[in-house]
Amino acid sequence: MSLLVVGLSHRSAPVSVLERASLAADTQAKLLQDTLAAEPATEAAVLATCNRIELYADVDKFHAGVAELSTLLAQHSGVGLEELTPYLYVHYEDRAVHHLFSVACGLDSMVVGEGQILGQIKDALARGQELHTAGRLLNDLFQQALRVGKRAHSETGIDRAGQSLVSFGLQQLAAGADPALWAGGKRALVIGAGSMSSLAAATLARTGVAEIVVANRTRARADRLVEILQQGDDTAVRARAVEMSAVGDELTRADIVVSCTGSTGLVLTADALADALGVTLDAAPEAPAVTAVAPAPDDVDQHAAWVENGSAASAAHAGPATPRRVTVPAQSTGPVRLALLDLAMPRDIDGAAHRIAGVRLVDIESLAEASADAPMAADVDRVRTIVSDEVAAFGAAQRAAHVAPTVVALRTMAADVVAGEIARLDGRLPDLDEKQRAEITQTVRRVVDKLLHAPTVRVKQLASEPGGAGYADALRELFDLDPQTVAAVSRADLNDPNRGRS
Repeated sequence: MSLLVVGLSHRSAPVSVLERASLAADTQAKLLQDTLAAEPATEAAVLATCNRIELYADVDKFHAGVAELSTLLAQHSGVGLEELTPYLYVHYEDRAVHHLFSVACGLDSMVVGEGQILGQIKDALARGQELHTAGRLLNDLFQQALRVGKRAHSETGIDRAGQSLVSFGLQQLAAGADPALWAGGKRALVIGAGSMSSLAAATLARTGVAEIVVANRTRARADRLVEILQQGDDTAVRARAVEMSAVGDELTRADIVVSCTGSTGLVLTADALADALGVTLDAAPEAPAVTAVAPAPDDVDQHAAWVENGSAASAAHAGPATPRRVTVPAQSTGPVRLALLDLAMPRDIDGAAHRIAGVRLVDIESLAEASADAPMAADVDRVRTIVSDEVAAFGAAQRAAHVAPTVVALRTMAADVVAGEIARLDGRLPDLDEKQRAEITQTVRRVVDKLLHAPTVRVKQLASEPGGAGYADALRELFDLDPQTVAAVSRADLNDPNRGRS
């Protein structure tokens, strides 16, 4: 296994860089194809979300792979390599596996524990499969990452450690109030009908808004989302779909706007928002930054946060938990007439909107600032243990799988030797009856199986241990196995239609 990941995320790069480096769907496809065409890579997959862009590849050479993948990311993102390089991180082999498993569990998310990343990993795998850029390694890796993420959510309370980005955004819009009480009875406009917008609409419906209007460039997708909202058993929200051209009119009636589209330009400009509210943007006063109160952690959350910082021993001496205060971008003073939540990358809503009287804007950048100080749950430690165990198991399975084709090739060679010797015996002793011939054949096969049993079992055990990759090469060398025969076994296994099903 020579797994390499090169990427950038909200942890390594400012939102302004992430915004510029975001990849549209067709650009992701071109990046995958170009990565496979590059000499060091034999497989590739892209995980691109609103706060991370990561390129995974199976490479022949580490240094050449890092250089090639970094260059390709720069070329396709449109951000120069010299500017992008300081924000890139690199993980290799087991560290790359550990990184993806942590991402799948929500440990690396802007809001710890959020579960939407699982759907995005699933989409990344499906894209690689559709374009035939994901082979044996990346199929196994991403499928296992999905299983690890599901295990973390089912076996621990990681869901309590954080919320979805949508829920966290609504909490920030509510500015310390109960989001359900704050949003109850309001009218909401959701722009976009993709996965994030659908999650936003469903969250708003559960929060208790009175009406949801969905606007999307493809009307059919907006209609479908409205249909899903109206079929929900746990909500009684009114919902309707409109064309994107109607957004201006809907802004005059909306109390909350959530936008997450794939647009490369602004969907809502500051001028359009000012017009909808009947105010003049130029006259809007510049407001100072405000400080929002984040929820106070309980003792368990606080303990986990200290464990994260390597100070678990001092937890017993800690005083009572106190609310954290986090700085969010400047907002206009006075009553909020329009609350805006921008979950898109690049942004959908003009950042200058915060200067409009009566507008509160929360975007990816302000969420990153607020969540950096958010409490963590004790279950995070349990998830980290799960990740470590699963990384070790995955590495052992991959190493064992690496030697398996060689073992199969060895047994195939042995079977051919037995068949050749039995044919020679038939020529020398043509008078043997069928019973005698069958007994001799069975005896020879038992002898060969017993001789091969111990070394083949042992080589699988040794190969599954760290540093055991060389045992397959030793086996091929000792028994003079044809490399093409071993490769043929590998290809046959990879093409097995039942392989990888769970």
